[in-house]
Amino acid sequence: MPLRIRLLLAGPALTVAACTMVGDRASPESQLLDTADGQDWPGFGRTYGEQHFSPLTEISDRTIDKLALAWSMDLEPGNSVTGPIAIGGTLYFARFYSVVNAVDAATGKLLWTFDPHAPEASGERLRQGWGSRGLASWNGKIYTATQDGRLIALNAKTGKPAWSVQTIDAGEPRFISGPPRAFAGKIIVGNAGADTSAIRGYVTAYDAETGKQLWRFWTVPGEPAKGFENPAMAMAAKTWAGDWWTKGGGGTVWNAITYDSESGTILIGTGNGSPWNRKVRSDGQGDNLFLCSIVALDARSGAYKWHYQINPGESWDYNAAMDMELADLTIAGQPRKVLITAPKNGFLYVIDRLTGKLISAKPYVPVTWAKGIDAATGRPIENPGIRYEDGPATLSPTPIGAHSWLPMAFSPQSGLVYIPAIDLKVTYDDRGIARQTWRRTPGMALDYAVNTRIDLPPGGEERASALVAWDPVNQRQAWRVPTPLHFNGGVLATAGNLVFQGQMDDRFNAYDARNGTRLWSFDAKAPVIAPPITYTARGRQYVTVLTGNGTSAAFLSTVLARYGIDYRTQARRVLTFAIGGTARLPAKQAFRPVAIDDPDFRADLAAATRGGKIYGARCVVCHGVGAVAAGAAPDLRTSGVIASPETFDQVLHDGLLVPQGMPRFQELSAGDRADLQQYLRTAADALRRASSAR
Repeated sequence: MPLRIRLLLAGPALTVAACTMVGDRASPESQLLDTADGQDWPGFGRTYGEQHFSPLTEISDRTIDKLALAWSMDLEPGNSVTGPIAIGGTLYFARFYSVVNAVDAATGKLLWTFDPHAPEASGERLRQGWGSRGLASWNGKIYTATQDGRLIALNAKTGKPAWSVQTIDAGEPRFISGPPRAFAGKIIVGNAGADTSAIRGYVTAYDAETGKQLWRFWTVPGEPAKGFENPAMAMAAKTWAGDWWTKGGGGTVWNAITYDSESGTILIGTGNGSPWNRKVRSDGQGDNLFLCSIVALDARSGAYKWHYQINPGESWDYNAAMDMELADLTIAGQPRKVLITAPKNGFLYVIDRLTGKLISAKPYVPVTWAKGIDAATGRPIENPGIRYEDGPATLSPTPIGAHSWLPMAFSPQSGLVYIPAIDLKVTYDDRGIARQTWRRTPGMALDYAVNTRIDLPPGGEERASALVAWDPVNQRQAWRVPTPLHFNGGVLATAGNLVFQGQMDDRFNAYDARNGTRLWSFDAKAPVIAPPITYTARGRQYVTVLTGNGTSAAFLSTVLARYGIDYRTQARRVLTFAIGGTARLPAKQAFRPVAIDDPDFRADLAAATRGGKIYGARCVVCHGVGAVAAGAAPDLRTSGVIASPETFDQVLHDGLLVPQGMPRFQELSAGDRADLQQYLRTAADALRRASSAR
């Protein structure tokens, strides 16, 4: 089905000729340098330094009142929380499961679409992840990575595949959702899956022209009896205990990769342990390198240079896979080449990017798991009891993170970092989970070897997130703007003294970069979570962002219920803005969940209870807590599928809806499926009763 384009253009006559071919403006290398002129946005963070900053100034604090919608494009259901790129007047973005689209950036005309049919190829990998989060570009090619593990190079003009390589082994429960990165004629990509699978992380670099594998770096050691791939793995193995390799280890590189072109260094941010609970994973011992770490590699060979571990002996999913911005700062009177990152654990880190030594770290949200970070050792000063040694432990931040994967931005102009911050609390409880006997349950979507409960902070929904402007030199807050609910969008900073960010309440906002004053706001008629970008086409500056809820933002679905975010009816769009735009959006389609008619329903508490456990293990990630969905997948209480055992089995067991992104659960017995169906019918009945009582 083709995408639908909604028009469109307005504004003054154009005086600069269009530049429509990739590579017309500059070499791929110069496009990606932090000193590039900003006409293009060729990578996820625009440039190698991942600053999510643009030097363009046509759209500024002086002209922002004239910024308006130039064109929009309606998208089909599926993930639309993705970072676009723009090169030579063409906008590229991925939707659903890595379906890549090329659009004329000035008009919104669809140029081509490439569909890798990733759901059909993914098998059980379809049970994890929400689709593509971004693309890369190099020398006339666009690069996408798929849920089933392929890295694909597309001709930027035609969308035809130039090459495709499989980056993961057959049968492995890995998947890819993060954007690949291009650097120095290479493409690098990681993968994910350590939350639920016995895997160890790695990144792989490929030749950008041919797809030939150049090198691979593993992030945690494997079984010692099989030998180690390099001295770094032998060193890391000394920080593990027990039979960790049978549990997987973890440390996947699912998001953050930054290239320091000056030193020829690839910097990777690694994820959590597999499973989260170190008592199970590593007999409760050791730092477990290189979990939750920043690891520096030689860009030519992939050889280890240095590491800095954010959370030694990680036990909370406090991974270090959030974006890492490079900057040149003057600290204590001395010029320093630094890496800035705000990982899940709530501290803003400034690290010497040449040596890996900590310069400073301070909390940017309320933090209760640690007193601080020791300046001499770089290690956290943990508070007692946070490893749930003696029973449940309640702390902040949560596994969702004080900062999730949606990127922050650093402005060299203001000197500030702009963080989409989250303030929630979590309780960890591993009672009843035995270290020696714990085994993963095949097919489970959530299996951490510890139970978790996430709650809102004191003050409720309106205190759960904020856009935080932070001074990384003096490690202090410059300003803070509260944002609605528990999740807020990716950030763009510009030399026009602007910071752009979207919100769950359908607003796309622009703030004064110096003081946080909101200067402009647009009603997007849908949540705006994706990271925005800005670029030029035909001599005019544009800002583009995608709308629609999805990804892990939908996990706390009950919190989002009042916004009526529905999988089928929410507006997923590409929105592109320019000075003088005159396009308009149609009215928002209101949604209130209406339970299916189910006259044959009969209550069965025991079956519903059993089904609730199955739902919590396999379905809640997409379909929401208590079967209350919030956009990542349909609200099953409103679906006729749950009232028909035959159709329910076709979907769940036979894979009827795999092409639409719904995975198979063929391992569930007929009794399991009946219990799950009973749970969902019971949830629908509760909705009917609540509606009747109004």
